Amino acid sequence: MLDILLFRSEQGGDPDLVRESQRRRYADVALVDQVIEYDQEWRKTRYSLDQALTTRGKTQKEIGGFMKKKETPPPELLEQKKAIEEEIAQLQAKEKECIELRDSTIGKIGNLVPDDVPVHDDEEHNAVVHEFGEFKREDWMLSHYDLIQMAGLANTERGSQVAGSRGYFLTGAGVLLNQALISYAMHFLTSRGATLLQTPFVMNKSLMSKVTGASEDQYLIATSEQPICAYHHGEWIDDKQLPKRYAGYSTCFRKEAGSHGRDQLGIFRVHQFEKVEQFAITSPEGKTSWDEQERMIQTSMDFYQSLGIPYKVVNIVSGELNDAAAKKYDLEAWFPGSNAHRELVSCSNCTDYQSRRLEVRFGQTKTDDGKKKYCHMLNSTLIATERAMCCVIENYQTPIGIRVPDVLQEYMGGVDFIPFVSPPPPPPKLKKGEKPPPPPAQHVPTKEEVAKAVAEARGPRVALQQYMDAITPQLNDALNALARERPEQPLEALASLLAAAAAAQPPAAAQPAAVAPAAEAAPPAFDEAEDLKKKQEDLARKAK
Repeated sequence: MLDILLFRSEQGGDPDLVRESQRRRYADVALVDQVIEYDQEWRKTRYSLDQALTTRGKTQKEIGGFMKKKETPPPELLEQKKAIEEEIAQLQAKEKECIELRDSTIGKIGNLVPDDVPVHDDEEHNAVVHEFGEFKREDWMLSHYDLIQMAGLANTERGSQVAGSRGYFLTGAGVLLNQALISYAMHFLTSRGATLLQTPFVMNKSLMSKVTGASEDQYLIATSEQPICAYHHGEWIDDKQLPKRYAGYSTCFRKEAGSHGRDQLGIFRVHQFEKVEQFAITSPEGKTSWDEQERMIQTSMDFYQSLGIPYKVVNIVSGELNDAAAKKYDLEAWFPGSNAHRELVSCSNCTDYQSRRLEVRFGQTKTDDGKKKYCHMLNSTLIATERAMCCVIENYQTPIGIRVPDVLQEYMGGVDFIPFVSPPPPPPKLKKGEKPPPPPAQHVPTKEEVAKAVAEARGPRVALQQYMDAITPQLNDALNALARERPEQPLEALASLLAAAAAAQPPAAAQPAAVAPAAEAAPPAFDEAEDLKKKQEDLARKAK
C-alpha cells in the first residue's frame, strides 16, 4: 500500500502524483479523493477523541481527589465521567471505521508508475528492450502438447480423471527433466550468491492479507514470493545487511480460471506446478532497487541463454501492471512448434508497496524527522518448470525425439536424448460451435533430416527402432496417398528414404549415450538385423 503522507499536501505530500499514476494505470482516479476525504474525517475524529481522553483524565483526577479525602464525589462529576466514557466509546468506534475505510481504499490504489513505463492499456504496445536468438520454425515442428505425448513425458488423461481439469501425471523422462530444471535453476542462483529457501505451501490469513489483500483463514500459495515477502515481517533491517537475495523453491497453486485455447491442453497452464523464484530486499535509497531489477532480469536472461532458448524481454505497459508492481519486465520465450512467444518470466519492482503492510523497515530506528522508512522488495521468476519444459521440448525436438540441453544432462544421469514412443495424438475434441484449426502441413522427414536426427541422438539402436515403430504407420498412409496421386517417383523416393532410415547407424567412434527410459514399458526384445531386413523388404514390396 502507499504511504498516507502522499495524500496530505499540507505535510509535503503530492496527491496529484498519485492521480497521474492512476491515470497511467487506466484506474479509478476518484479513489485518491476518497482517501483524502476519509483521512480528513479520521483526523477530525482522532482530534475529538484526544480531547475527550484529556477531559476524562482531568475528571478522573478530580474524582480521585475526593476519594483520597474519603469524601463522596459530587453526583454531577460522576455523571460527567459517565458521559465522557460514552463519548469516547463512540469516537473510538468511529475512528476504527474511518481507518478501515481509508486503508481499504488506499489498498485499491496501485503503486506509483515511473516515467520509463510505456503508457497504454494494451499489451500489444509493450516495449521490446532485449532479444536473443532467432525466432524461426520448420513446417515439421510440433507443439509441446503433441511432443509431451509422443515422448511419454506426462499423462494428462489419467491426471484429469484423478485431479480434475488440468490435472496431470509427469511420467518417465518427464519426471527426470522436471527435476533437472529445478536443480539446475537452484544451482544457477546459488552460484550468484542467492540464499536457498524452500517455503511453506500454506500461509495464514494474517500475513496473506498483507501480501495480497485476501481474506480466507489459510491459503495455498500461488508463488514462493508470497511467503518470502513475509519472511522478515515486523523487522528492522540495517543497511549493512542489504541487499538480501533469495532463491525460493516451492510447488505453486493457481486457479487458472477462464479459457486459454490450446493452453488448456498439456502441462503449459495448470493448477499445480514447481517454480524457482528470485526475491530481493534492498535499501529504499536512490536507484538501488531499480538497479537490482535490472540485475534480476539479466540473471533470467543469462539462464535462458544457457539453455539455448530464444526470447525477447518486454517492458509491460502501465495498464497491465498489477497493483504492487511499479515496473515489470516479462521474458517471452520462443515456442517454434506453436509459432508464438509465451511468457516464462515476470520481473517486478514493488518498491515499498508490500513492505509497508508487513512492517519490513529500513535502518534501526525512525529518521530524525520521526518518519519510518521501508525496504524495497522485488521478485522475478527464474523458472516455472512445467511451462519451461514445454519450451525446451519445442526448441530441442527432432524428427525422432527430443535432445536434452547440454547444461541439463548432468542432472539427468547423462541422458542426452528422449526418443518418441508413440505417434502424434489425434486433434482435441471441439466444443460446440468451435471451428477446427487448419490442419498442419503433412511432413515426411527427408533423408538429411533423419540422418541428422540419428547423429544428434547418438543413442543405442533402440531409439531408432522406437522411431521406426512410431513413424511407419504414418509413412504407410502417406505412401498410399502418393500412390493415388503420383504412382512412380514419389513411391521410390519414399521407399529409399525408409530404407536409409532403417539402415542408419550411429557413428562408429561414438559411445552409446544414455537414453531416457520410456514412460510406461520398455520395447520388447527383437532380432535387430532380421527385423530391419523385414522392414526393408516390406517397404520395397509396397513401393512396387
